[in-house]
Order: sequence, then C-alpha cells, then structure tokens
Amino acid sequence: QVQLVESGGGLVQAGGSLRLSCAASGSIFSGSAMAWYRQAPGKQREWVATITGGGSTNYADSVKGRFTISRDNAKNTIYLQMNSLKPEDTAVYYCYDFRNYWGKGTLVTVSS
Repeated sequence: QVQLVESGGGLVQAGGSLRLSCAASGSIFSGSAMAWYRQAPGKQREWVATITGGGSTNYADSVKGRFTISRDNAKNTIYLQMNSLKPEDTAVYYCYDFRNYWGKGTLVTVSS
C-alpha cells in the first residue's frame, strides 16, 4: 500500500510561483514513475507532468517551460515547481504513483 500526501498549495497572484510537494510512504518509491495531474472546477482531470524512476521528465504543452517536476528519492518526495502562474492554472493538483495510487490533492488558486 502506498500513501501520497500533497502540500504546498495556496493562493497566489498571476505571475507568481508555488512549489508543491508529494510525500510518499508505505512502499518502495525510488523506482516508481510519478506524475502530477490537475483538475479545474467543472473540468476533467488532466495530466501535467511525469518523472520516471531514472529522472526523465515530460510535460503537458500548457505548462512546458513554466513548471518543473523533480524528485528526491532519499526523502520519498516529488515536487512541482510552478513559475509564471496563470489564472488558468487554478485547480486541485494531485500526485499519482504509476502503480495506481492517488493523493487527495492540494488546491492552487491563481488570482488575476
């Protein structure tokens, strides 16, 4: 069993930055691919970024160049550094372990 706990969400003005964290517990973390997803009000959940166990990354076009996903295997944690935030980035952000585990999410609100 894997538990994922996101943190770091909040209210920020457009153009600002936030760093989200996702702490994993309960199982071996270092080899697992992980991802961030988000769900805006009234919309479907969408993929944001992925990081493999080896550290390779991939991003949705909507966040490429602004967001950075990273991981610290010693801390069993992944991060999402979000810069140049836009109001359309407002959403609940979820951490996902590709062994099919989800966190409960953290809310990011970007004001214009």
